[in-house]
Amino acid sequence: MAETGGTSTGDGGRAVLCIGDIHGYVSKLRAVWSNLEALLGPESFATSLVIFLGDYCDRGPETREVIDFLLALPSRYPRQRHVFLCGNHDLAFAAFVGALPPPPDGSSFSATWAEYAQNEERERWFKGEGYEAMHVQGRRWGGDMGGRFNPKKGMAYKGSIYDAGPTFESYGVPHGSANLGKAVPDSHKKFLYDMVWVHEEDNVLIDSPEGRISCKLIAVHAGLQKLKAVEEQLKLLKSRDTSLPKVDQLSGRQDVWQIPEEISGKSTIVVSGHHGKIHIDGLRFIIDECGGLEQLPIAAIVFPSKTIVRDTDKIVAQC
Repeated sequence: MAETGGTSTGDGGRAVLCIGDIHGYVSKLRAVWSNLEALLGPESFATSLVIFLGDYCDRGPETREVIDFLLALPSRYPRQRHVFLCGNHDLAFAAFVGALPPPPDGSSFSATWAEYAQNEERERWFKGEGYEAMHVQGRRWGGDMGGRFNPKKGMAYKGSIYDAGPTFESYGVPHGSANLGKAVPDSHKKFLYDMVWVHEEDNVLIDSPEGRISCKLIAVHAGLQKLKAVEEQLKLLKSRDTSLPKVDQLSGRQDVWQIPEEISGKSTIVVSGHHGKIHIDGLRFIIDECGGLEQLPIAAIVFPSKTIVRDTDKIVAQC
């Protein structure tokens, strides 16, 4: 389903669309999708490369419907290319329902618990059926914050530290239920298993003060760490190393905000979601205006024009 986390050669005439975090809001997803089609026109839209930046689940009420929408895209738009990046919320969802790739070193998922052990009591990790063989992020995702207030979001937690309660409910089971694994269709589990952690695309056109230029594009949910070797990070991401308790490129904050020094100034676009805001600095693009909050829009960016499109826009279709 998702493209492999390798390098593709772009078509200079193809629009590239990067859609930010969706977080269970299918009506917003449908609206931003319609606005993108109206902006580009039927032909350009039908042949575009669409990169979803991850975080399809949690906070909003319609995760199941969101994944159904995404699964239908290849048949609805057979000439498009679709890339489904893994976000930190998606990794945790996959971990809970047994849809993570196994650790490449053969270790047990329980080996990931130690790094977060000091948080287990506060976050009330999942201890139901199957927890013994679960990645730490799955246990945290299925945990129970007891309705405590989340000052960062200005609202009570929705179930767990990940706000996973609405995802459970979208599949017809209560938050924290071990039956979620049975309720999630196999097609959805395959979608979660197949998500890529990074996508590279060559020959992506972008408008700049010097005119239209061709760049390499790297898409990853949170970003690349500034001070670590880029090739080392890309190798890790392509391997989808689930022996790691935490993947900084999917869940980091300030450490992944900027473009790594070694590729700064080298015509490389780095595009991400995750951070709950729109931020553009040179070739660094952060596209996540919604952040999973009901009152804020889902946003997308269109290359080469760098046009920002939101689900709340009123775009009239081209004639």
